Amino acid sequence: MPAQALPVSRNTQNNGKSDPKKLNSRRVHPPRVDSGAMTPPRDPPRHAPRRVWTKNFLYAMNGIAYAWRAERNFRLEVVLGVGAVLLTLVLRADLVPVLLCCALVLSLELVNTALEAIVDLVSPTYHPLARIAKDTAAGAVLIAGALSAVVGLSVWWRALLR
Repeated sequence: MPAQALPVSRNTQNNGKSDPKKLNSRRVHPPRVDSGAMTPPRDPPRHAPRRVWTKNFLYAMNGIAYAWRAERNFRLEVVLGVGAVLLTLVLRADLVPVLLCCALVLSLELVNTALEAIVDLVSPTYHPLARIAKDTAAGAVLIAGALSAVVGLSVWWRALLR
């Protein structure tokens, strides 16, 4: 491999000669090659943990707010979830399975919304694989919703039989 030539400075002071300081500062260095020696990992940057946590929480809340504004199904699932929790409280039934099912359905709906946005970004025109990705994510939400209804009915049925 031929050696790389030093760039010629366009700044011609000193009677038309190149300035050696500027010439050396612009030298192109070849990329460093790892010698295979173990180097200790760098410490992560120190941020105020509360500030980072607050920013991450706000990002997550922005995502949930976007889903609330943009997705009719998300709003419907939130209303159904609140209704299911209220009915569970009124019946004095076991709340944990109902809350877990609500969390599962809402989380999958958020993942579905994110996947749809990514697919729309990557494939703005129709593509069969884009349709498959969107339909599959929607199917996951449908399965979670159907099984959550079964769990809710079984929890409420047991509470009514008491």
